[in-house]
Amino acid sequence: MSIATLTSKGQVTIPKPVREALRLTTGDRIEFVDVGNGRFELIAATRDVTELRGVLGPATATVTTKEMDKAVAEAVVDRYHRTTK
Repeated sequence: MSIATLTSKGQVTIPKPVREALRLTTGDRIEFVDVGNGRFELIAATRDVTELRGVLGPATATVTTKEMDKAVAEAVVDRYHRTTK
């Protein structure tokens, strides 16, 4: 486990083993993604999208683009209804 300390300016030095695992170098951008329950994931945002292939493991199901479009549309409608209440 790697641990870092937050400075008074809100800065953190990412431990070397973490930088190496994420292949981060000077000037790279990182993203903090809220995954819920007070947890965040640190993601190297400067990598090529093709490097993400297989990161989630093998697909357990396949969907058509029509099914994806429908799911996205339903999510947009659901989110709209939640924000207009």
